[in-house]
Amino acid sequence: MNLRDISDCCVHLDVHEKRCDREDLFELVFFQKDVAEWERILTAFLEQPVKPSGKSPTAKDLKATEGTGSIRVEQTLFEKSFENGVIIAKFWPWRDGHHITLRMALLPGAST
Repeated sequence: MNLRDISDCCVHLDVHEKRCDREDLFELVFFQKDVAEWERILTAFLEQPVKPSGKSPTAKDLKATEGTGSIRVEQTLFEKSFENGVIIAKFWPWRDGHHITLRMALLPGAST
């Protein structure tokens, strides 16, 4: 599994800004109006969020995200192990209520 497998399923959605598209890191800003569709797509690949928005991150969540900006209460975290590593995806809602940053990373090794 790679990040492009996921991002290619999202090309029909509006994007405010594409920031990074590498093999190991993908980041863009999308619009709040599309959050349900982004969540549906990520859930199809990575299953239900391991940390939904509003829930405090666990020590495991913090460790898994330490190299990608950590994780806060208001953020959503998806995580799933694959043969080639662990894919994590995070929603970072903006304070303006209209934008959300999506950051996905392919991390080497097994889930912690």
